[in-house]
Amino acid sequence: MTSTELSRQDCAVTVLGGPTAVIDMGGLRLVSDPTFDEPGPHGYLTKTAGPAVGKSALGSVDLVLVSHDQHPDNLDDQGRTFAESAPLVIAGPLSAARLGERAVGLPSWTSHSVPRPDGGGDLTVLAVPAVHGPEDGERDADGNVNCEVRGFVLSGEGLPTVYISGDNASIRTVTEVSRRVPGISAALLHAGAARVPTKFDGRPLSMDSRRAAAAAAVLDAQVVVPAHYDGWMHFSEGLDDLQSAFHEAGLSSLLRVAPHGSWVSLRP
Repeated sequence: MTSTELSRQDCAVTVLGGPTAVIDMGGLRLVSDPTFDEPGPHGYLTKTAGPAVGKSALGSVDLVLVSHDQHPDNLDDQGRTFAESAPLVIAGPLSAARLGERAVGLPSWTSHSVPRPDGGGDLTVLAVPAVHGPEDGERDADGNVNCEVRGFVLSGEGLPTVYISGDNASIRTVTEVSRRVPGISAALLHAGAARVPTKFDGRPLSMDSRRAAAAAAVLDAQVVVPAHYDGWMHFSEGLDDLQSAFHEAGLSSLLRVAPHGSWVSLRP
């Protein structure tokens, strides 16, 4: 884990391990699904690797995006403390209610605007749905499979439109996002085919590699950055599976993979 401050970028993303990514765009620094604990057990889940870059190296963070707060592989203990100390957190309404007074809860298809230091107006954060398990999974009283989960779409004048899937296993949902938000040019896709034997007969709770490739095709994105495929024992597919699936689909040119902690441009 490096302690050197992570350099500022014009419009780029770096995956730190697990679901955690740092996104620099519009002069803002965003962190999605922060997980900064060391390896070890977290209830029924086990973390196998810490982040490539520690939270102290991130410098000033403007915004934290939390897809959901109820599973430690998306928000572990240090990640929760990090989110609660951020100047702004955006999550779903149920998660936001548990994340402190600076958290904004967005129902699906609603947005929040954040002023950009680069003078380009606002960065718009649109909350979009996610299905954290199979389509036919039992839904709770709020209509959620597993728990409330949000994806996000980031956009602004002069910036690429970036989709962050959150823990979503539904291609139907990706299709709806693509239909309602045309022009997505970059996607941060949570993959890994997360499986827990006691949930939904062990079926994937997040995209497997073939569904990630299908999502890239549906979105017609020019840049696809995978996340959430390593660092925890319950991921059943890794980077090799992702690269093979994109190769088989003829989409290898879209996939952008770099060592954790290294930057990838979000511009096509």
